[in-house]
Parts: sequence; structure tokens; C-alpha cells
Amino acid sequence: MVSTAVRAATNPDFVDRRSIVRRIWGDPDLVLLIFAGAAAEFALNRAVDWLFFTGEIPRDPIGRLFSTVRYAQEIVFVDEEKARRTLDRINAQHASVEQQRGQTIPEWAYRDVLYLLIDYSERAYALLNRPLSTLQKNDLFEVFLRIGEALSIPKLPGTYAEWQLDRRVHLLRDLSFSKHTRMLYQSYRKHLGLWRYGLLLEVQALLVPDHVRGLLKLNANPLISGLAQTYGLVGSVPLQSLVHTLLIPSRYWPDVRKFARPAG
Repeated sequence: MVSTAVRAATNPDFVDRRSIVRRIWGDPDLVLLIFAGAAAEFALNRAVDWLFFTGEIPRDPIGRLFSTVRYAQEIVFVDEEKARRTLDRINAQHASVEQQRGQTIPEWAYRDVLYLLIDYSERAYALLNRPLSTLQKNDLFEVFLRIGEALSIPKLPGTYAEWQLDRRVHLLRDLSFSKHTRMLYQSYRKHLGLWRYGLLLEVQALLVPDHVRGLLKLNANPLISGLAQTYGLVGSVPLQSLVHTLLIPSRYWPDVRKFARPAG
């Protein structure tokens, strides 16, 4: 029988167990915050019509959240071989959608999605904990760079500093308020209910970049900001489950708790 140590040496983890990425993507509340921010930016993207071609997010935004998280965790929390298989599946799904539509998803749209996952991972952690250190920011970027390269996304920046510059270019160039933006937000409201939808808007106002906030006319609420800062101080107190309790309807709570993964 091959020992665990030997298996680890011959087939290492895709993401190092000390990586900040594992800590972020194994925390259910941080994952929900990442997708709260992503939901805002997805709705504004000039390539948002691809979401309407498949129909999955407009039809069931919460269900799509769960499937996306499962994919992400099948990359972040597994060994190199399993992660590569998941990445290959994602590539195949994208190719299938392109074939069905008879068009190619723009290269810049792939970069947009990768970039926002980096950005909201950083922003979510800073909101509930503290800003990432320089080393942690570089670690976060390097993990997603490897994911982007495995997905064959072209013209990726080579460093965190280069990513910051390109991220700003993409934000200003690739986002606009459209009929699809309005339709997606109607879907969010329908599936979350009125008061959870209102809270989503408040959370998005805290998370998103200024340009996104302006396009969506979101206004940050000082009370919500204060609650977020308090949250970061409570450690393992039951308040730590507050984000998913408030943002997601109760029938989904057991599924959200399954997002929890040990970092090491």
C-alpha cells in the first residue's frame, strides 16, 4: 500500500496547504461575499449575454452559485491531477457552449472573470478580517494565474502589480449598465426575497470597486460597514455564521455549511 507521504510527494496539492487561497475559499461566509460582489460585476459585463444564452444564472442564481463553488473547491482543495481534470471539464463546457452558439467567448471576458475572482477574494477577506499582506496578495494572484493558464486564457499579467493595472483597464472598458443588468437584478430579487435582496445591495456597496458602485448607483451604509467590522472581531462566536444566515434563504443553509473546508 502506498503511504500518504509518498502519494503527496508524487501528486502534490494544486494549491499549497499554507496558501491564503485555501483559507478564503474554505470559509462559507467569505465565499458568499465573493459571489455577492461577483453578482454585481457579472450583471454589468459587456459579455453578460453569454449568461442569458445558457440561461442558468437568470433561471437559478443561487443554484448556479453552489455549482460554481463546487467547481472552485474541486480545484483549490484537491491534488494536482484532480484539479487538472476539473479544469479540463471547465474548458470542455466552455467549448460546448461556444459550439452551440456558433461564437467564441471573447478573450477579455475570460480575463474579466478571473480578475474579479482575485479581486473579490481579496476584498471579502479584508472586509471581514484584515487587508491581505503583500505576500498573501502575491500568493492569491499566483494561484489564480495558474488557474488562468490551465484554462488557456491568453495575455495574462505576470505579476500582481501588472494585474492591478490590467484590472483597472478591464473595469473601465468592459462594464456598462444594460437591459441584461436589470434582468439579472430582477432575478436576484425574485430568488432572494425583498429584504435579503436589500441586504445584498448593501453588501455589494461595501465590496465593489468605485466604478461598479457608480454604475449600479449603490450607496454604502455606515451601519452595515460597522457590522462588518464587528464581525471580524468575534472569532468563533456564533455571529460568524451571520453572513450566510442573512444572505441566503434558510432552505439553503445546510448546503452553504458544506462549503467549509479546513485550510491545511
